[in-house]
Amino acid sequence: MNLHLRKTEHTEYFTTVNLTRETFWNLYNPGCRDHFILHNFRKSNDFIEELDVVAIFQDKIVGHMISTLAKVISDEQKEHEVLHVGPVSVDPKLQHQGIGTELIQYSIKEARKLGYSAMILFGNPDYYKRFGFKNAQEYQITTQEGLNFEAFQILDLQGNGLTNVKGKFYIPKSIEVNEDELNQFEEQFPYKEKGEAKIKINL
Repeated sequence: MNLHLRKTEHTEYFTTVNLTRETFWNLYNPGCRDHFILHNFRKSNDFIEELDVVAIFQDKIVGHMISTLAKVISDEQKEHEVLHVGPVSVDPKLQHQGIGTELIQYSIKEARKLGYSAMILFGNPDYYKRFGFKNAQEYQITTQEGLNFEAFQILDLQGNGLTNVKGKFYIPKSIEVNEDELNQFEEQFPYKEKGEAKIKINL
């Protein structure tokens, strides 16, 4: 598949939000939250325009990925800037054709060029280990609740970007979803029936 990857243009924001909605609808939750989270990320101080990326195929957006600013905070309250990865969205009709792989590889390359030290995500270990992601436990980094589990993974972008960095990972505040705001936001999209989540997450 001959893809063109580049930074998302402002005029494409709604298209990528709708793509995210289509990708995640009834996947991990009844309905979707990820498209609203993407919308909120773009309004926040955590937004990095260069890491808001689209994949284009035959003049159509078929994939999207965003990485935003986050922090690891040590027990001594020292803050270290990292990236939070996601959501990563691919047109449901074109999944399993390498679009997600190209988006992730492109984003890793751009994040390295921009000098960021690490990317952190919650995702399928079997999928993300191919890009070099490792269990966060290897870096002595936990979630903000002090937890570790297989889906919680880190990629050291610079080879030594996490030297002497350990502590708790704090996701951007803009990831929090207000249900009333989500329901109001949802009104601008075509109606879709909410159902049971297809994938159960065991943390």
